[in-house]
Amino acid sequence: MASLNVGNLGEYLREQRRNAQLSLRQLADAAGVSNPYLSQIERGLRKPSAEVLQQVAKALRISAETLYVRAGILDAERDRDEVETRAVVLADPTLTERQKNVLLQIYESFRKENGFAGDEDGEATPVPADDADDSDSDPRRTRPAEPDRGTGRPPRIT
Repeated sequence: MASLNVGNLGEYLREQRRNAQLSLRQLADAAGVSNPYLSQIERGLRKPSAEVLQQVAKALRISAETLYVRAGILDAERDRDEVETRAVVLADPTLTERQKNVLLQIYESFRKENGFAGDEDGEATPVPADDADDSDSDPRRTRPAEPDRGTGRPPRIT
């Protein structure tokens, strides 16, 4: 069988599996796929679906996005730093799931503040200069009114 062009997905999966100290059989069981199928993915003989990659990522406790990029499902031109940062946070065994989620939310808010906004599918895209919040640097610009947060007071305009 000839190897498919799925980047270095198989090598990466093997490396992650070994780092997690899991046998091929243990990972296959945890991901809900067959042992031979997972072996074929690791050897580059099969191209898994996004659903299978998500199951494998969950079993390995790594970012599914990283696997999607390596498998060619997501555009390779995507901001790799963001994907890798998310992968590192999600793979950290010293953090709880709640802490990982909070940390990723903070990370995303900083990215937005610095000119990147997340699309609905989670992909970060640059914000045009006209839409960026630079009201701190230009005193003539005003911010939109803040919504009433149940205080009974009218919105505050700054």
